Amino acid sequence: MAGRTKVLIVDDHPLFRSGLRQVISDDARFELVGEAGDGEAALKFILEKKPDIAVLDVNLPGLSGLEIARQLQAKKNPTRLIVLTMHKEEELINRALDSGVGGFVLKENAVADILDAIVTVAGGGHYLSPGVSGFLVRRRNRAEALAAEKPGLDDLTKAERRILKLIADKKTSKEIAAELFISPRTVEAHRANISTKLELSGSHSLLQFALENRSSL
Repeated sequence: MAGRTKVLIVDDHPLFRSGLRQVISDDARFELVGEAGDGEAALKFILEKKPDIAVLDVNLPGLSGLEIARQLQAKKNPTRLIVLTMHKEEELINRALDSGVGGFVLKENAVADILDAIVTVAGGGHYLSPGVSGFLVRRRNRAEALAAEKPGLDDLTKAERRILKLIADKKTSKEIAAELFISPRTVEAHRANISTKLELSGSHSLLQFALENRSSL
């Protein structure tokens, strides 16, 4: 059937994978194109096959779900990600969203939520299980409050915004330069411009601002 959403399942528990497999395979909108039980196999499959959606556990042998997400984000891979977890931690959700994850599904609700999650994320939206959806509302509220407090954020260029996020990840100028294939001197110039636009002064003020507002940048 043409036009079906191609889905990869990644979880190291065969019984759990079996449950997801049955639910997804029974829906004519989706085509299950593969399964994996560890992070390295999942990343290899995604890079080679580029499925529309990868449903992956946060905790995997080898590479974690979030490590996979960060690598795919850096490579600008088109596969959209839905992560599965047993934990309702806001910081974990923020890290997942910051890594480009489109869906966050609690394992306890996975069978009930996964179909809606796939449809939403495949369509370019974000999906959070109802049990944690309030976290997303708070995240948006914080972002709006920060934009009002620091209107200079809207003046940042795409490159400056990217560097600010990397600063929030505690990356040094040398590490940022290596990741973006630019010189450390160029990174320092961007840092100075960001500080000026955000009206930050002092040697550590930019780092402090980035760390305090990491989930809202």
